[in-house]
Amino acid sequence: MTHQTVRLLPWPGPDGKPCYLISDGTGASHVSRVADNVESVQLDMADELLDHAADMLADPQVTAAQLRFLADRMAEALRDVCRIAVSRGERLRASECGGEPAQLP
Repeated sequence: MTHQTVRLLPWPGPDGKPCYLISDGTGASHVSRVADNVESVQLDMADELLDHAADMLADPQVTAAQLRFLADRMAEALRDVCRIAVSRGERLRASECGGEPAQLP
């Protein structure tokens, strides 16, 4: 008997609500692999944004508009990283509990 798992996906659903994948927990589905790839891209982008932020903050010529744009992008990246952390934490707890599915909010 296979256990179903619930995975918070790294993108929002309609109206910005959380989007979930219900699977057998093997990670072998197409959507699961796409989600893994999206998470990797999001984490890489957040890392690059941190480097860019350090450069901008060291530049005395940076404008308020540029800093506002940077803050907006950093907020987006932080939302993505938090969603990834929640998703991975839920999957880790599920694996420690013998594959019991996470609870949907």
